[in-house]
Amino acid sequence: MLRSFFRLPYRGRGLSVAGASLMLLAACANSTPEASAQPGAQAEPAQASVEATSAPMDFRSWRDEFRQTAIAAGIAADIFDRAFAAVLEPDAAVIRADRSQPEFTRPVWEYLDGALSPQRVSNGRRLLAQHADMLAAIERRYGVDRHVLVAIWGLESNFGSNMGDRSVIRSLATLAYEGRRPAFAHTQLIEALTILQRGDVTPEAMVGSWAGAMGQTQFIPSTYNSYAVDFDGNGKRDIWASSADALASAANYLSASNWQSGQGWGMEVRLGDGFDYALADMTVRKSVAQWRELGVRDARGNPLDSGLDGQSATLLLPAGHRGPAFLVLNNFRSILRYNNSTSYALAIGLLAERLQGGGQILAAWPTADKPLSRSERFELQELLEARGFQPGGVDGIIGANTREAIRRFQISLGWPADGYPTHSLLESLRGG
Repeated sequence: MLRSFFRLPYRGRGLSVAGASLMLLAACANSTPEASAQPGAQAEPAQASVEATSAPMDFRSWRDEFRQTAIAAGIAADIFDRAFAAVLEPDAAVIRADRSQPEFTRPVWEYLDGALSPQRVSNGRRLLAQHADMLAAIERRYGVDRHVLVAIWGLESNFGSNMGDRSVIRSLATLAYEGRRPAFAHTQLIEALTILQRGDVTPEAMVGSWAGAMGQTQFIPSTYNSYAVDFDGNGKRDIWASSADALASAANYLSASNWQSGQGWGMEVRLGDGFDYALADMTVRKSVAQWRELGVRDARGNPLDSGLDGQSATLLLPAGHRGPAFLVLNNFRSILRYNNSTSYALAIGLLAERLQGGGQILAAWPTADKPLSRSERFELQELLEARGFQPGGVDGIIGANTREAIRRFQISLGWPADGYPTHSLLESLRGG
């Protein structure tokens, strides 16, 4: 959930049940330029072995050296020794997950089908009723809609039933020793030891995802230290066993991420004929009134609510111009700070609405489309670069620069310039 590293590509707070799906989505056009919030996701491990990469020293020597670093940072020797008592070698599964390079991405509509499953909606409604008093108290203190919090709870850990079962200390030690981002993992490991030293949790109970995301709301250690709260008043910030602490911590994080109380996340909209699809970009912000002037209407074709006129909004086309369109508001961006995937943020907004009987999408998804594979995304960028459209590098990630390059190529073809990568676009590039 929150700003961690290994999820969309690394960052945020935690990785979750949704983490694996989101990692698959991270490289497609649904990612945004915002910083991500969650830590790592539990991706399907690729076939790799710990021996595949040689570390600068053996693990025990690294651990002994890191012990001195931790003690110099203020960690008590006995805390370190207890935390590392069972950490005798790297976790091979963590290395496999860290090196995993999914070849194919899931379409956003498939991701939403899973995120918005009837079972998840049913469980969410039951828990809303079961924890009504606690959620009302959190809502009063932080101003964050309880339905959004329960949606996050559901996507991050299936309402606390799947928080990950790996030792956070061992996972982070493995990543600090030979992961792709050792400096970040090193910092998170010190933060995790600080949590243990404070006494909020024992080493045995500090479990989470392969990337170190923890608890019912999947915080990475640094986010935990900055935003976790003791809402149930037992003297500990326990995001593992206390739903009150976990949900209040998520609310505290969203509140600090500029959540606007009483406002929604956005809405499905309909675009008029001849609309300039190049405006559908997370970098473009206009007032709702300005979008109305450009011909944007609600999903049923009615004028946009004038009560929203002063709010800043962005147009989102998660599947290009042939799929549904959404006008997203400030709170959507707050959710993006929890996890930097527009697919995730859209799922949270829609799930929050489905918990209240809404959240249905009226427009059809282009389900006949198949997302580009990772190798095809590389090829797309290479061909754009060769043709002089300047995608900003070849890394397989469809970011802002690549979307702009796609738009320039689409304009040259006389196509709608939505910046969305498709097989037909790739074929046109291949054809020269």
